Amino acid sequence: MREILYMLVVLSVICASSGALLVNLKQATKGQIEQQVLTYVQGPALLSVLENRDNDPITERVKVKDVTVFPAIKDGKLVGVAIETFAPGYSGNIGVMVGFDVQKDELLGIGITTQTETPGLGSRVVDPAFTSKFTAHGLESMQLTAKGGDIDGISGATYSSTGTVDAVRKAIEVYQSIKPEITQIWQKS
Repeated sequence: MREILYMLVVLSVICASSGALLVNLKQATKGQIEQQVLTYVQGPALLSVLENRDNDPITERVKVKDVTVFPAIKDGKLVGVAIETFAPGYSGNIGVMVGFDVQKDELLGIGITTQTETPGLGSRVVDPAFTSKFTAHGLESMQLTAKGGDIDGISGATYSSTGTVDAVRKAIEVYQSIKPEITQIWQKS
């Protein structure tokens, strides 16, 4: 009986120590992981969406109501912002960086940040042939043609096309809800 209690105490100490070590390791590397995601995952999509700018949107990002907003500033004036949203596709969530023109209230374009769709089929949501359909698109009527909109889906990849459009629609809702705060923040600068 004594041996069992001793093993339980030793095992409990090992588990508690391991847990504490993992928590501290996660806290210590949180900033580095965030920087890597910004540089290698969100960055390429972000920079392709916000092309016409003088600033670095990654370093000038701001949180507005728990949403990270990336600004595009040209000649000292806010010309666009980008927001990342997610929606379910066929094999998991599809992450989409959506750029907005703040003067015209239309899309600057989209860039896919994350996707685990079927290679050669659903993964074609990253192709310019599909993503270019969103450039200079109005904020209303954002829907696939099969559902009454004007975005042609990818043949054979209905879930992936729908997931991408749903992520863009979600970004439009977020943008419209925080636009007053966005214009206020960059009006001051």
